Amino acid sequence: VQLQASGGGLVQAGGSLRLSCAVSGRTFTSYGTAVAWFRQVSGKERVFLTSIMWNDGSTYYTDSVKGRFTISRDNAKNTVYLQMNSLKPEDTAVYYCATTVRTYSLDIMINEAWYDYWGQGTLVTVSS
Repeated sequence: VQLQASGGGLVQAGGSLRLSCAVSGRTFTSYGTAVAWFRQVSGKERVFLTSIMWNDGSTYYTDSVKGRFTISRDNAKNTVYLQMNSLKPEDTAVYYCATTVRTYSLDIMINEAWYDYWGQGTLVTVSS
């Protein structure tokens, strides 16, 4: 399984970006695997942001991004999106997508240890 994250870039505070995560190789859509977005600031640990189930589109968000970020998926394209609005300088980070073969509930799978396959990351820089 390969994941390709894209869509990062430089944006001013208050602006928006949409990240994409294209999943190729074996697909898991038939049994409800989740895809998640994490981010990592240099020198700090990777932090979970949000996740979505392939099969029914159910989602989970951490409080830090709830209301500003929206995760969605296009099963036909095997792609998951992260729409980020009202960006702040503290959102600056490398953003990673990841997928898992596990089928626990989304509110449990909020640590990177739950996820088996990772994309390469895309850098988002928010200027003040």
